[in-house]
Amino acid sequence: MAGAILADYLVVGAGAAGMAFADALLDHADVRVAIIDRRHGVGGHWLDDYPFVRLHQASAFYGVASTQLGGGRVQTDGPEKGLHERATAPEVCAYYTQVLERLTASGKLTFYPSCEYLGDRRFVSRPSGKAYEVSPTCRIVDARYLSPEIPSKTPPPFAVAEGARVVPINGLVELSDTPGQFVIVGSGKTATDACVWLLGSGVDPASICWVRPRDPWMLSRAVVQPDPAVFIGMAADTMQAAAVATTLDELFLRLEDAGIMLRIDRAVMPTMAKTPTLARWELERLRTIENVVRMGHIRGVQRGRLTLAEGEVTVGPDALVVHCAAPGLQYAPQVPIWSRSAITLQPIRAGFPCFAAALTGYVEATRADDDVKNRLCPPSPYPNTPQDWARMQVLGARASSAFGSEPDIKDWANSTTLNPARIPPERSGSADVTEALARYAAHQGAGLAQLAALAGLS
Repeated sequence: MAGAILADYLVVGAGAAGMAFADALLDHADVRVAIIDRRHGVGGHWLDDYPFVRLHQASAFYGVASTQLGGGRVQTDGPEKGLHERATAPEVCAYYTQVLERLTASGKLTFYPSCEYLGDRRFVSRPSGKAYEVSPTCRIVDARYLSPEIPSKTPPPFAVAEGARVVPINGLVELSDTPGQFVIVGSGKTATDACVWLLGSGVDPASICWVRPRDPWMLSRAVVQPDPAVFIGMAADTMQAAAVATTLDELFLRLEDAGIMLRIDRAVMPTMAKTPTLARWELERLRTIENVVRMGHIRGVQRGRLTLAEGEVTVGPDALVVHCAAPGLQYAPQVPIWSRSAITLQPIRAGFPCFAAALTGYVEATRADDDVKNRLCPPSPYPNTPQDWARMQVLGARASSAFGSEPDIKDWANSTTLNPARIPPERSGSADVTEALARYAAHQGAGLAQLAALAGLS
């Protein structure tokens, strides 16, 4: 067979999920892994993202299980003093390059960059055109099923007329002139990053028009930290709020009062709940932008005018429209992670995709029966709406109970900083962690039952 690859696993996608899976698998099984990606290197969308992007969560929660991203440092100055460090895009890319070097040095992993997967166990090098194929016994790992879409690689989801100025968020760092107005299009983390960066660069808030089709709920970064007393305490507060909430709106308002959820405009009830984390200093900056357009999604951009689902808005003749409206998170149907055709990487615990992919790699390495693996690791969804968020919490908690019932998996999960609920040995039995665990146990049953009811689950 020309271009035959000798491998036990072919991982399609060398982003965060693919790398976390391969790392955990190779650490616990004597196998050979080939990993391919359309991009020139490892790191997935981080190779194409806007230069000022950084992790919205603590670095410790991201990467692969064997190698902590960053040094687990707590910031000692700046607006996030007291919170754990968050890696920049160059730091994330350098980290994945180092992980790749270690894995390839083991002789158990081979990386094929700039390659397109064709299906049927075949892939081709885009630069050379050389075709490759793996054997029928090689297991396919789909690490692209929920790959995010980002503005630099996704055309604007609206028409752009001749003469209109539209750039993806990446273009903000390449401006040759100063527009009279910036029009930020999008409601999610990318849009908030664009606004925060512009304001931090000295742009007058009055010069920013923010087209926000939906207002978002976001998590306070202060309560999503790699400290078990903080994280488990946040989970306990969530269950306590859920146990007494009679509607989704009431639940999120209670979470806001508890310091867990944030919204930019307290006069508007958000309908989006993808829930990236946000710091208070970012929230304060975002609230200085008063020109917010809530007329649905943009249909078209003309010079000096925006056409939206619910009407038109006049903007400056030299306005720069900044495309931050790529879908980001994907909402493909949940499927069993293990099937005859592929191992399809998806979240397991609520959120935290790197932990889920690493957990999948560990379970693949230590269990033989796919039915058992699927029972231990049922997928949970990414959230979009408040109801989705409630559903994610319930399914994630059920999954945590399933894999946590296995002593070896529980021990492994407690050994990696990717696991947000990890309790390091030195913190086990401490008064603050014990108190948080007790509060969580007291409210978990009623909280999950009510979350299930609000989510429409049995």
